[in-house]
Amino acid sequence: MVLEHYNLREQPFGVTPDPRYLYSSETHREALASLLYGLEAGRGFVALIAKPGMGKTTLLFQALNQLKDKARVVFVFQTVCTPVDFLRAVLADLGVHDTQGTPIELQSKLNAVVTEQSRSGRPLVIVIDEAQNLDDSVLELVRMLSNFETSQEKLIQIVLSGQPQLADKLASPEFVQLRQRVSIFGCLKPFSPVETALYIEHRLQVAGYRVGAPLFTRGALAMIAEQSEGVPRNINNLCFNAMSLGCALKRRTIDREIVREVIADLDLESLQERTSLARQPEEDGEQGVPAFASVMSAPSMLTGWVPKFIAVCAILLVLGGALFQGHRWMMAKTVVHANRVLPLPSPARSSFLSQQQNPQPATQANIIRVTAGQTLYSICIENFGCYNSERVQEIQKLNPWLSNLDHIESGQKIHLPVVGQLSSPTQRDIAQSGNALLAERSRP
Repeated sequence: MVLEHYNLREQPFGVTPDPRYLYSSETHREALASLLYGLEAGRGFVALIAKPGMGKTTLLFQALNQLKDKARVVFVFQTVCTPVDFLRAVLADLGVHDTQGTPIELQSKLNAVVTEQSRSGRPLVIVIDEAQNLDDSVLELVRMLSNFETSQEKLIQIVLSGQPQLADKLASPEFVQLRQRVSIFGCLKPFSPVETALYIEHRLQVAGYRVGAPLFTRGALAMIAEQSEGVPRNINNLCFNAMSLGCALKRRTIDREIVREVIADLDLESLQERTSLARQPEEDGEQGVPAFASVMSAPSMLTGWVPKFIAVCAILLVLGGALFQGHRWMMAKTVVHANRVLPLPSPARSSFLSQQQNPQPATQANIIRVTAGQTLYSICIENFGCYNSERVQEIQKLNPWLSNLDHIESGQKIHLPVVGQLSSPTQRDIAQSGNALLAERSRP
C-alpha cells in the first residue's frame, strides 16, 4: 500500500545493506577510497571502524562489488566463534568440503587454497564484519593468517570492520603486533543536516520516486536530521515510519506533524513513561481504592483483581481471628493449671465484689446486644464473674430462640438473668470458669 500510495517501485528505507542505496557523503567517499586503496596495494590489513548504524556493511558490499573481478572474497558474519569454527567457516566459503581436523591441519588446507588462488592471479580477501566480537584467540589466529605470504606479496588481504570497541582492542598492549599490521584505518562520521536531506532524496530516487513535489517538507527533514543525529539507520527508521503513517492518513506529503508523531512513538523513554502512567491507576487502586471498586470500574482487569481481593480478605480474616483470640484472652485471665486457680480479670473482679456488696434490685431480665468478638463465656465473666452450667441453663431458658449458644452473632439481643437473683459464685464456679476457658482455647 505504501509503495502504491507514493508511486514507488520498492521500499527506499529498507534494512538490508544494498549497495545501490549507498549515499556517497564526504566521509563515505573517503572510507571507500581508503579500503580499495589498501586492498589493491596489498597492505595485508585494513580496518573500518564506525558507530552502529553508520552503514559499514553497505560500504563493504560496495567495495567488494568493485573487487569481485580482481580477488576471491570471503565474507565472515559469524564472529562469536572459536579459532576452529573460524577456519571451518572460511574453508567452507572457499568451497572446501572436508573441514574436519586440528587447527594446524585446517591452516594447512587453507594455505593450499590460498596458494592456488595466488597462482590464478586472484588473491584472497577475508572480510570480517562486527570484528569487535572476536575472541582474543580468534584475533591472534587472524594475525597469524597474515603470515601467508611470499617474498613479493601477501597471499591474504584481511578487512576488519567493527564498532569503536574494535579500536579499543587494537590499542591494548596484548594486540600490539596486530595493531602494527593494520596500515589503513577508515572511519565513518554522521551526516550533517544537508547530507541527511540529500541522503533521503537519493534513496527515494533509487526507489523510483518521480513526483514533482518533494515527499518530505523542509521542516520534516530538519526534524529527522536533528532526531536521527545523522545516523543512517536512524534516518531509515524515521522515514519508513513517517511514510507508513502518511499513507494511513492519506497524505501525499510528509510534514513536521507526522514526523513529530513518529518521533513520539519511537521514543523509548517516552514509551516507558506512558507505560508507567498506564500502570499507575492499578497501583493507586491497590493502595487507596477497595478492590471491589476497581473490579467494577475496570472489567477488563477482573482476572487480575479477583485473586488480589481474595488474598486481602484472607489476610483480614487471619488478622481478625488473631485479634479476636487476644480479646478473649484479655477478657478472661482465669486459668486453671495443676489445680491452681489464678485471679479473675481486675474489671470482672471489681464488678463481682461490688455486686456482692450492693446487690441490684430484682428484675426479670437484662437485655444486652452482642458486640463484635464477644462470646457467651466473655459475657458471663463480664456480667456474673463466673461461667458454669447453671448460668448457661438460665440463659438458655431466657433465650429459647438461640439454637447454639457457642455461636452467637454480633448484633444479636440476648436476655440475661438479673444478678441479684443468682447465687454467689463459689471457688468451684471460678474453677469451672477457668476450665471452660481452657476448653474453649483448645478448640480448633
